[in-house]
Amino acid sequence: MSDAAVTSRARGSTEPTSVAWAFLRRYPAVARLGVVILAFVLWELAGHTVLDPNFLSPPSAIIQAMPRVLSDPGVQTALQASFIELVIAFVLAVVVGVVIGLPIGLSSFARRAALPLVLLLYAIPQVTILPLFVLYFGIGAGSKIAFGVSHGIFPIILNVVAGVQSVEAAHLTAARSMGATKLQTIRRVVLPHMTPSLFTGLRLAMSGTLLGVLLAELYVSTGGVGYYARVFADSFDPPATFTLVAMLALMAVVLNETVRLAERRASFWRAHHH
Repeated sequence: MSDAAVTSRARGSTEPTSVAWAFLRRYPAVARLGVVILAFVLWELAGHTVLDPNFLSPPSAIIQAMPRVLSDPGVQTALQASFIELVIAFVLAVVVGVVIGLPIGLSSFARRAALPLVLLLYAIPQVTILPLFVLYFGIGAGSKIAFGVSHGIFPIILNVVAGVQSVEAAHLTAARSMGATKLQTIRRVVLPHMTPSLFTGLRLAMSGTLLGVLLAELYVSTGGVGYYARVFADSFDPPATFTLVAMLALMAVVLNETVRLAERRASFWRAHHH
């Protein structure tokens, strides 16, 4: 066989692979979907072979349990209440986090004085102080929202401070020399530069807020998703428990997509402010 024939055969054997790789690089969503499908197939197989279905239900059992669980009016109310609490806690964490983080980032004195305190509070395992939240806010929605905020606010503060630090001093000096007010400097110089860091904080804050709301519900709620998860787990009903987990994952996806869309709009705004 000639060298040309060998080369063409080798090229022909690698061509489908390179085409598939180019396709996946162009459409990463297809690769993500493939990984998710593969994970579910392996989970289903393991659920019928290696794993005990009484403790880790296969996806087919969870899908069968969904109509039974989601038709329960109590569960419907709990899902609605948890989503509202999650959204309120997330919005509050973002607003308060930015309001606290901006002054700390803009002032070297505030940074030296306040940042160590923020880091100290962030290091405290917050589940240990949950009873204080219950004592102050009661066992209703207030304690769950407050606990969600306490989990989500620190990533926002730290990422806002880091984002402000990424602004070059020359840009601030140039803005001041052109007569820009403090507010104009923040809007035109600081905010566009800190946008990437802020959105990193938003993603971390979202998962933190979800964790805080759920922890509060698990321990003190009498009607939220966390409460029903505990009830289903105590009654050894894994399909129902995983159905709730799937609904929580859906909430997280909705919020994550909202943040992603906001990030795309913000990057467009940032490009037009440079």
